[in-house]
Amino acid sequence: MMYRRHITLPANAHILVVKLAGIGDLLLATPALRALRETYPQGRIDLLVTPDSAGLLNGWEVIDHVIVLNKYLFDYPQQVLKNPRSLQRLAPLWRELRAGDYDAVLLLHHLTLPFGRLKHQLLMRATGAKWRAGLDNGHGRGWFLNVRVKDAGFGAMHEAEYNLAVAGAVGATTKDRHLTVPLSESDYAQARQLLYEDEASAGAERPIIAMHPGSGGYSTARRWSPERFAQLADTLFQDVGGRLILLGGPEEAGLHRHVLGMMRSGMPVSSFAGKASIKVTAAVLEQADLFVGNDSALVHVAVAVGTPAVAIFGLTNHRAWGPYTGGAPERYAAVVRLDLPCMPCFYRGHDLGTPQGCATRDCLALLGVDPVAVAARRMLWGATV
Repeated sequence: MMYRRHITLPANAHILVVKLAGIGDLLLATPALRALRETYPQGRIDLLVTPDSAGLLNGWEVIDHVIVLNKYLFDYPQQVLKNPRSLQRLAPLWRELRAGDYDAVLLLHHLTLPFGRLKHQLLMRATGAKWRAGLDNGHGRGWFLNVRVKDAGFGAMHEAEYNLAVAGAVGATTKDRHLTVPLSESDYAQARQLLYEDEASAGAERPIIAMHPGSGGYSTARRWSPERFAQLADTLFQDVGGRLILLGGPEEAGLHRHVLGMMRSGMPVSSFAGKASIKVTAAVLEQADLFVGNDSALVHVAVAVGTPAVAIFGLTNHRAWGPYTGGAPERYAAVVRLDLPCMPCFYRGHDLGTPQGCATRDCLALLGVDPVAVAARRMLWGATV
């Protein structure tokens, strides 16, 4: 099959972008989506996402239409083999994809696992689009793509840059590479309600330090210990005062209680576990002076709203999924990690690796509070300490 490295689409092209991933990964696609809109202002840009991230970009003028696919029903071959009739649920999606009359479909995923490659191939062909653009590692994994971008492996480029490269293969460019979370007045109002019980308390107890001791459900092995988060909070309170906000989903409420139970300082603390949507959480983070968290979506949310962020990395590839500032000097972010020979073991080269890490997880177990506190103070004070 003949393929190309670069094409140019008609000015009014219909483009489908496929990003079947969580909130953090979708955020890392926002610079590429902006590039498509800036390059094809008269075009139609649709987005295929999972239910988890479906509402994240609502209200953003870059996107014309969001299509939702619950990919988790078809994550493994066994799911389909046990219940073949589940494929009937895809019939409405098939019709919608055909009705889109797409000129090009852009796949913003690495072709890592065999079953995933099969699903992506079927999905892209279902659109009937002339051009199918995506990443190819040169070993035949992207044989069904006719516009191919070299995949040099996880971490050879940041994931946001890979997304921009796929957009660039269809001629899309942008100078504005920052991440975007579109927020409404309602989001800000709910955030203010959470942060301040009354107007008199507004502006009190600064700095506001937000922390996320969780990591989402896909890989809980990414979590630094709750004891260390408690010690970090106590250390920062002694240094700069302020108040602490713990962020996370409802399933992390117990983890928050664990952190709170181990704190020894008098730092005022609030747990927002399960109390806010991702957009309201973004509005809360925009009011914070600092964010500290594990490798998770909230790191990217913090960066998107311009809040200084410290990201704690262990087994995951920080060169692939670290905070992405788009080169903007006014935005600050830092990765704190050890440098062990086994790191990273998750997303390494062209392979998935081990999402649960090793038995001892030395990459996080041996990471003490001091280097994280140093990075946090630097983010707060804007100077080397």
